[in-house]
Amino acid sequence: MQQNRKGLSPAIVLAILLTIGPLVLVRAQSQPLAFDGQGRFTIVQFTDIHYKAGVDNSAHSIRMMAATLDDVKPDLVVFTGDIVVSAPSKTGWDEVLDVVISRGIPYLVTLGNHDDEAELTRQEVAEYVAAKPHALHQDVALEGVSGYLNATLAVAGRNGKPAAILYAMDSHAYSRDARLEGYGWFDHDQVAWYRAQSARYKETQGDTLPALAFFHIPLPEYKEAFDNLKNKRVGVRYEDECPPFLNTGMYAAMFESGDVLGTFVGHDHVNDYVVDFHGIALTYGCFSGSANTYQRSKNGARVIRLKEGERGFETWIREFDGVFVNRLTYPFAR
Repeated sequence: MQQNRKGLSPAIVLAILLTIGPLVLVRAQSQPLAFDGQGRFTIVQFTDIHYKAGVDNSAHSIRMMAATLDDVKPDLVVFTGDIVVSAPSKTGWDEVLDVVISRGIPYLVTLGNHDDEAELTRQEVAEYVAAKPHALHQDVALEGVSGYLNATLAVAGRNGKPAAILYAMDSHAYSRDARLEGYGWFDHDQVAWYRAQSARYKETQGDTLPALAFFHIPLPEYKEAFDNLKNKRVGVRYEDECPPFLNTGMYAAMFESGDVLGTFVGHDHVNDYVVDFHGIALTYGCFSGSANTYQRSKNGARVIRLKEGERGFETWIREFDGVFVNRLTYPFAR
């Protein structure tokens, strides 16, 4: 029989795949996401850690993360970009993710504009973090969808059926068009992918399930929403938003699809607000880094809590010393 480049026959390769395949499936499905017995699902968002292995300042972020997880005891952790920004990148990711992995908490990663600026490519970073224990990414890249670590995950209700949806999206890094400077934007295939995922769940479940979306770079609508004083908001804006200059319609897709209740980003370190924009909460996480880069006065994490059967969520910021700030329930009271 014809052999492949490594000298293995197709029969042997098939045997290996049949052996490994179920193991991979078990890893990906060993921690299904589900509302707890009280109908709650709790997420901790860490963002913009700007971690550097072996640097004293970075240890402050590790201590904050550990204290947050032990206090909140979340069902899921989402890292929304600019997590490890210096070589050796794998060592840095090991140290950051160990805080979550050692506690057995499942996690998702969305990449930022600085995660691939050291010695690893964006694909290599994605492959490394997705292969770690408790990562929920089943695919590093999706066929026909730009970027890495795009994912859709269902949160099961107490009846075992999907009750909420989570989207993780790659908002890219910088403009890939020589005619335009600035930050990256969602490709049209990503917008189409999101629309298809949302429609699929609506068709299979017979309802529009509440959803949250996580990515790094804010949508252009963030600035528009906060600039309009008619829009209710909680939190602060201490720097101008840095969205892409091109708007490829992700917000419009979410508005029209009707499932996303809130988007959660990082990128702008000293912004931590939630602003209501036509029924979607445009939200910043809380800067989780340290003096390795410009920073909020106190680092911390955003906590998000969904309640089964409700089209809304509760959220607050837990600062590194355990203080809770800006606790709110969305949708805002009219």
